[in-house]
Amino acid sequence: MRDRVMTEMTLYDKLSILSDAAKYDVACTSSGVDRKGDGNGMGNCSRSGICHSFSADGRCISLLKILFTNECIYDCKYCVNRSSNDVVRTSFTPEEVCELTMEFYRRNYIEGLFLSSGILKSPDYTMELIYATLYRLRHVCNFQGYIHVKAIPGADERLIRLTGFLADRMSVNIELPTAEGLRLLAPHKTRKNILKPMRLVQEKRKENRQEIIVYKNAPRFVPAGQSTQMIIGATPETDFQILNVAEALYKKFDLKRVFYSAFVPVNNDRALPSIRDEGPPLLREHRLYQADWLLRYYHFEAGELLDEDNPNFNVYLDPKCCWALKHLEFFPVEVNRADYRTLLRVPGIGYKSATRIVKARRIGKLEFDDLKKMGVVLKRALYFLTCNGKMMYPVRIDEDYITRNLLNTKERVPEGVSGMNYRQLTLFDDMNMTAVRSAGTDLQWKQR
Repeated sequence: MRDRVMTEMTLYDKLSILSDAAKYDVACTSSGVDRKGDGNGMGNCSRSGICHSFSADGRCISLLKILFTNECIYDCKYCVNRSSNDVVRTSFTPEEVCELTMEFYRRNYIEGLFLSSGILKSPDYTMELIYATLYRLRHVCNFQGYIHVKAIPGADERLIRLTGFLADRMSVNIELPTAEGLRLLAPHKTRKNILKPMRLVQEKRKENRQEIIVYKNAPRFVPAGQSTQMIIGATPETDFQILNVAEALYKKFDLKRVFYSAFVPVNNDRALPSIRDEGPPLLREHRLYQADWLLRYYHFEAGELLDEDNPNFNVYLDPKCCWALKHLEFFPVEVNRADYRTLLRVPGIGYKSATRIVKARRIGKLEFDDLKKMGVVLKRALYFLTCNGKMMYPVRIDEDYITRNLLNTKERVPEGVSGMNYRQLTLFDDMNMTAVRSAGTDLQWKQR
C-alpha cells in the first residue's frame, strides 16, 4: 500500500509535505566556510554567502530546507511526525533531492541545502540514504554549494564519518535540555546516543585539521562545524539550567551554535504543557538567544547572568542590562581608558563598536558624539559611561532610577533632566510637523 501511494504522489506533493514538516527545525545557519568552485561544477561557498529571507512564520528559508522522510519509528510526544500521528507519510529518493537542489539553485531560489529526516526503518538505514544523497549531489551532479545535514543518533560511526566529508555543517539535535526531559517526552532517545555522534564529529574535526596541515589537498571534514537545537518550554527547566547546558556544549563539544526553538503545541498529550492560548514562548526564546550571544562573543559565563535565586531572565530587559543593573559597582566606565572586555560589558556597546572605540582612541579622546557615530546605543549606554570624566547627562547611579528610564522607551533623555524636550518621533509626528510648517507659513504671509 505504501509503495502504491509513493508512486502516485508527485514530486511537488512530496516537496509540499516534507518542506512543511521541516519548518520546526530552526538549526539553520549561513555557511561559515569559504570554498571556491573549481569551474567544473555548480556553486561555491562563501563564509557569509547565505542571503537570508524569511517565511510568514519568521523562519529562515535561504536554504532548501526539507526532510528526507517524515516517516519515523519513534514516538516523541512533541513531534508532528511521531509514529502515532495520523498524517500523510512520504519520502524522497536520493535522485529527487538532487533534482530539487540543482533546479532550485539554477533558478537562484536557494544558496544551499538543509537536509534532515525522520527515522525510516532504522538509524543506519536512514543515514545510508542521506549519505547516498550527498554523494550523488557532490560527485554526480557536481554541486559545490553549501550543505547542512543532520547526523542520525544511533547510526553507524562509519556512515557519519563518510557523510561528514561531503557536508559543510552537521548537527545533532539534543532535543530537550535535560535527560529527564528526554525520558518524559522522547523515551526512545537517550542522551548518550545523542552526545556520541557529537563527540565523533568533534574528534574527527580535530584529526582533520592536522591532516590538512600535512596534506594541503586533504578532504575537509565538516569545515563549518556542528550545531544543535533545544526545544524551549516543553519541559519545566529554568533559563539557568538551559544556559548551563548550552555553555557546557560549547566548552566540551566545540559547537558553533546552539539553537533554541520555542515549543509549538502540535500534538495533544497530557505530558505536554497546555499553552495554546498563550502561544509559543517566543520572548523567552529571544532572551536565550541574547544570552547565548553574550556567552559566545562577550566573554560572559552562565553563572554571571543567572543563578539559583534568579533562575529566569527578565522579560522586560535584555540580559546584559539586567547584569549591569545588578553590578552597578563596576560603573560608570571611562570610555577613553577602559579595556576591550570592560567595554563589552557596557549596555549599548556591541563587539564591533567596542573594537572601533579601542582603535579610535589611539588618535584622540572620544566624546559622546563620536560614540554615536561608532554605533553605540546611547539610549542605554549613557547611564554606564563617562567621556573624559563626564556623563552625558546628570543622572543617578541607582538601580530603580536606571530601570525606570530604560523601560521608558518613549523618551531619549533620562527622567528628571531639566531643559530638555528631545524625544523620539512617533509615526504621526511627520504629519504634525507638516501642519506646523503650514501654519507658520500662513502666519508669515499675514505679517507680510
